Amino acid sequence: MLYTYLIEPFADFAFMRRALVACLALSVAGSSIGVFLILRRMSLMGDALAHALLPGAALGFLLGGLSLPAMSLGGFVAGMATALISGAIARFTSMREDASFAAAYLTSLALGVLIVSLRGSAIDLMNILFGAILAVDDKALFLIVGTATVTLVGLAAIYRPLVVECFNPGFLAAMGVRGALYHSLFLALAVLNMVAAFQALGTLMALGLMLLPAVAASFWAREVWSMTVIAVPMAFLSGAIGLLLSFHAGLPSGPVIVLVASLFFLVSLLLGSRASVRSRVSRPVHLRG
Repeated sequence: MLYTYLIEPFADFAFMRRALVACLALSVAGSSIGVFLILRRMSLMGDALAHALLPGAALGFLLGGLSLPAMSLGGFVAGMATALISGAIARFTSMREDASFAAAYLTSLALGVLIVSLRGSAIDLMNILFGAILAVDDKALFLIVGTATVTLVGLAAIYRPLVVECFNPGFLAAMGVRGALYHSLFLALAVLNMVAAFQALGTLMALGLMLLPAVAASFWAREVWSMTVIAVPMAFLSGAIGLLLSFHAGLPSGPVIVLVASLFFLVSLLLGSRASVRSRVSRPVHLRG
């Protein structure tokens, strides 16, 4: 019984094995990025960046059809352009950076849908918006795994200054270190991961596997490394359980994976060891804030 429901789908079908490997790679790299997005209070900006990929990916689709290189390159260029333009607007005007990202999010979503509608069908639009992880082929899998490798190497290279900038950016400035450089490198890694996740989960779901496990981990750990150690298994289990549920129930995989990740978040919110509902209720009355 357990073999039939838990192992047989991956043992018998190559597309399920590819999807599982894609989930593993996205979990390792994406959750690591997600932890820093949470610590830097950039979760909503990350959502805007994920949607900013849509016009570039749509242009790649318009020029090359469902071509992986064209859509990936277009999405990366669009994401980086949005990040740089939004940062420049916030720097040279009185508008806050989150407001400029919100404007970019709405504009990008509308523009991307319009571009895809010029040439593609409703099915093409659904695949771009919501992804098709069960349709991940070898090329997409190499892109996802390669992105995960580059992300881990990049994060290892900038880990110390990135952590310091999260908690004490003034210290970096006092030491003469350009925090903006590390911020830009981090944004590039974030956009790169969103491009990889977009291939499997679509622009609307790409951030789900990146942020939800990271937020859930924040209810169990305080340090950056321990949050990452908890977030990665949560993300992978969300992917594996979501794949099995979608396979047996005949449901779309991307939304099911994100909903499973949402369940991990809900359980952590209620039962986590720090800042959760349980920990707050169990504290003595005179210590409650």
